[in-house]
Amino acid sequence: MLSQTATKFFISLFLERGDPPVKEAIHPKYYQATVTCACGNTFTTGSTKPEIKVEVCSKCHPFYTGSKRLFMEQGGRVDKFKKKYGLE
Repeated sequence: MLSQTATKFFISLFLERGDPPVKEAIHPKYYQATVTCACGNTFTTGSTKPEIKVEVCSKCHPFYTGSKRLFMEQGGRVDKFKKKYGLE
């Protein structure tokens, strides 16, 4: 890690020589990307790709929707087995 004085020195050296402190044209183009989910939901975000397709988003993922809770309330495998064969 360079000290603050050394950093200032190198920056002033670059500026005196006329060299840019970062390279030009090596960074990818940045887009306002449209994200499309399999459920039909769409939203925009920043990305290096203009269009993104996903299978799960915050509108249909069980963590965000709370639908996993419904599966827990329905009972586990043992409860389903007992109910199916009348062993309760």
